[in-house]
Amino acid sequence: IGLPPPFWAFAWAGGQALARYLLDHPEEARGRRVLDFATGSGLVGIAAMKSGAAHVLGSDIDPFAEAAVRANAEANGVRLDFTTADLLSAAPPEVELICAADVFYEKPMADRVLPWLRHAAERGTRVLIGDPGRTYFPKAGLVQLAEYQVPTTRELEDQAVKRSAVWALA
Repeated sequence: IGLPPPFWAFAWAGGQALARYLLDHPEEARGRRVLDFATGSGLVGIAAMKSGAAHVLGSDIDPFAEAAVRANAEANGVRLDFTTADLLSAAPPEVELICAADVFYEKPMADRVLPWLRHAAERGTRVLIGDPGRTYFPKAGLVQLAEYQVPTTRELEDQAVKRSAVWALA
């Protein structure tokens, strides 16, 4: 109908991997203030809360994502705060953990987000990235923490199962 796809309406492969990792390793989020950057549906933020995060802020520039995040959080019995602010226009917020999944799909986005995430890591913030090997995924300065075979839909991805990894900025 001429509108961009609602990216927040899908559980993308990198987000599924990162959410699974947080649930498998709750110590990553437990007691921490977490930013779920480019949250989409809130999947990763919900996993962080279920892993014991003290607070989660979901951020997405699509204002329709807020309704999805609120509905999904309520359905999962957790609370997430939400902002549509373009967080890349300022220094990263004061949190202990930033989660970013599926953010390296376009060069302009990758060129903005990677330095911002690196700045956060240099300040001492733990940065976790979920990615299925997108075109603009960085090749250096990362440590792979886990890998998952994530079921996907052929309408979104080029295969029915996508190998997706969780990385930490070094």
